[in-house]
Amino acid sequence: MSIQNDEVIQIFKDSGALLEGHFLLRSGLHSAHFFQCAQVCQYMDKVTRLAEIMVPMLKDYGAITVVGPAMGGLVIGQEVARQLGLRFVFLEKVDDKLALRRNFKFAPGEKVLIVEDVITRGGRVLEALEQCRAHGAEPVAVGVIVDRSQGKTNFDVPHHSLAELSFPTYEADKLPLKLKGSQATKPGS
Repeated sequence: MSIQNDEVIQIFKDSGALLEGHFLLRSGLHSAHFFQCAQVCQYMDKVTRLAEIMVPMLKDYGAITVVGPAMGGLVIGQEVARQLGLRFVFLEKVDDKLALRRNFKFAPGEKVLIVEDVITRGGRVLEALEQCRAHGAEPVAVGVIVDRSQGKTNFDVPHHSLAELSFPTYEADKLPLKLKGSQATKPGS
């Protein structure tokens, strides 16, 4: 693991945000580990540090706006925008799909960064890319705190993560013995 990866994991551990048990992820997969980013986001010094690590990865794309998918991308997205001196808008869930609301608008071709907390399959990021394009924006890059996809996520713009972890995930019918028979929880990011 890299020093950066180790620092990010330590921030999660220090915040009580790296949970162990039996979890049902938003992706539909099961895992014995869960990153509850909301626990980290209680502490603005930790959010500030995570953004400080992310900003160098995203600063050269020419974006003028940062977009955070709700809920996970709200706090980290806003802090990345603040540190970059950019506008921040968010997408929110409507019937469990992301939507641009609250009279937010993009100029035609406006370059945007998508900033998210955790990805497993990247579903919310894909929705965010689609929503931004549907409203005239041009996504130029994605930044995430934790990528737990094991390198399987593929977006059509560059994406960067602060930590890449390979905690195993399982389909419901392929659970290991230690998870079988226990009730999965959905703690929310």
